[in-house]
Amino acid sequence: MTIRRKMVALAVAAACSGSALAAPDDERAKIELLHETTLNLIQLLVDQGVLKQEAADAMLKKAQQQASEKTAQAQATEAEAGKGVVRVTYIPEHVRNEIREQIREEVVAQAKQERWGDVNAVPEWLDRLKWEGDIRLRYQADLFGSGNATPQQFQTIGQDIENTQEDRHRERMRLRLGLNANVVSGVDAGIRISTGNTSDPVSTNQTLGTTGNKYSLVLDRAFLKLTPLEELTVSGGRIPNPFFSTDLVWDGDLGFEGVAATFRPWPNAERVWRPFVTAGAFPLQEVDENGNDVRAKDKWLVGIQGGAEWMPSLTTRVKVGASLYDYRNIAGIPNPALNDIFNNATAVRSPQKGNSLINIDNDGDNTTNLWALAADYRIANLTLVADFAWQEPLHVTGSIDWARNVGFDRAEILARTGQDIEPETDGYQVKLTVGYPKVNDFEKWQAFVGYRYLERDAVLDAFTDSDFHLGGTNAKGFMIGGSYGIYKNTWLSARWMSADEISGLPLSIDVFQLDLNAKF
Repeated sequence: MTIRRKMVALAVAAACSGSALAAPDDERAKIELLHETTLNLIQLLVDQGVLKQEAADAMLKKAQQQASEKTAQAQATEAEAGKGVVRVTYIPEHVRNEIREQIREEVVAQAKQERWGDVNAVPEWLDRLKWEGDIRLRYQADLFGSGNATPQQFQTIGQDIENTQEDRHRERMRLRLGLNANVVSGVDAGIRISTGNTSDPVSTNQTLGTTGNKYSLVLDRAFLKLTPLEELTVSGGRIPNPFFSTDLVWDGDLGFEGVAATFRPWPNAERVWRPFVTAGAFPLQEVDENGNDVRAKDKWLVGIQGGAEWMPSLTTRVKVGASLYDYRNIAGIPNPALNDIFNNATAVRSPQKGNSLINIDNDGDNTTNLWALAADYRIANLTLVADFAWQEPLHVTGSIDWARNVGFDRAEILARTGQDIEPETDGYQVKLTVGYPKVNDFEKWQAFVGYRYLERDAVLDAFTDSDFHLGGTNAKGFMIGGSYGIYKNTWLSARWMSADEISGLPLSIDVFQLDLNAKF
């Protein structure tokens, strides 16, 4: 029953009993109090617009008439029986108290929700919006080994590297501003704009030094998230990374375009084990088949991940995920005859560096090569993160991430391209972090050390970490760094990454980054 119906019911019931004239002395005071309360309650209903004044007057008139009839009946009964007993219909005290308390609680809740009497109240829909953002200022030094091969040597094998020998020092910044909106219960929307550009999917950095020109902003996220069941969430559009992962396979700035769903059987239950399953389908490139060979198809990424979170105590948390990421129609197909362009659409898009490439141009001109991926990519990935509250609030967190391209087929590559490419398809990363889980206040700190080994075709080089070895695959080396809070939600961080090539042309790159971060 709604608040208004309960208030009306109480008012009518009280009015019917409040006019009894022959109650015992110990009840008369209570009935008089209830009578006055009823009148005030009815007037409140009129003031709130629940009742019209005419309806309230009619209700009181009817209640008084009913009370008079009951009184007359009681007096007639007394006269017949010859007894000095008057029977009065009234609401028991405990019932009145129960109804009164229930109405009070619901009225208070409704008053808070609708902000009765709050002249500074903002519209209700603003409460369903949540803003978030961050800004980062960075100094970065890219230091190249003296024995590195030249850019021209790399370009002859399809690796578009502009600098391999000249150290570079630059100042960079990143800005991200997001808005999350609760549309209705079970439906949420999110958008985020950031610095960056539309040609680099794994970086939102803006390098300073534009001769005073303004910076570009791009739409980094735009999605809807549905929760049809408490255990199920479905997201579509340009969404955050839906998979449990590290930056061995996916760069932290990468956005996923498509649809993904996550199922958690016991999302809020207090359980030691909490399993989950995530699946998604993401279009990478729509191929216009007009003028292309029928073998050139739309490029897709399909992924599935199963895992569980294990929390045996309040101080221990372990999470593991096993994944398979299947890239469809991503390998290059050589053009069938001289000067044909049928399969140009199979060329690689937005590469960093490292993956094995083939020239599909087939025009006999070495200055107009068109490079495409030599192999198929079907990545098996296993991720494990263990977090221990070593000495609360300090934590020790260790992670192990392993990946292998199980889609690499040496014989198939030879048949399709005429090239015999030796498989280099494994990668792994280990990392240890000590300190506060989040550096979000003054004097909080965190330090880490790690090692990465990522062979040439272990993962797709376009989407892996863009900082280690300045992006891509075919790299091995260590990383070390830390963060320190200087204000609330403001911190300094620094890291050093030293990496060398695993095979092929020599390429040694050390990267130092010093950041000032603020989150709001």
